[in-house]
Amino acid sequence: MSITTGKKLTARLIQELGQKAAAAPRKRTNHNFHESLDDPIQRLVVVMKKGTYIRPHRHAQENKWEFAVAVQGRMQVVLLNDDGSLRERVELASGGQTIGLEIPPEAWHTWMALEEDAAFFECKRGPYSSAQTNVFAPWSPPEGDPRVAEYSQWLACAKVGERFAGL
Repeated sequence: MSITTGKKLTARLIQELGQKAAAAPRKRTNHNFHESLDDPIQRLVVVMKKGTYIRPHRHAQENKWEFAVAVQGRMQVVLLNDDGSLRERVELASGGQTIGLEIPPEAWHTWMALEEDAAFFECKRGPYSSAQTNVFAPWSPPEGDPRVAEYSQWLACAKVGERFAGL
């Protein structure tokens, strides 16, 4: 088998995904490298536009960690406590000081794009079922809620220990 017959993560793929993200209502898109959601190892690239809202969530199934590596631009992983207060911010940047992060199981988190077409490669244990794997934070507004803009602003500026008061 030739190594060039494998799947590739290319600059062109990220550019195409950036165009799809621009046209998507959620301002983000992903490309799966795994064949099905039942695969034991999920591998995907996610491209986000500034202003996308990823509702804080955690992966509730046992040992559902995820490891992400920045492949383009800058983004932030925001980790939150059980009460919704800010625990930690981790900036990931392609070529930056921190390029990858493992998010532990059960950790409340969200993502924020700091630049247009911020892209990361993610690897996590499968299988994946959104209904069983993702638990959304009850103290965060759902996508489409009119409070998303205010909550997103808070996420961008909050300091460690602060909690959003608008819900």
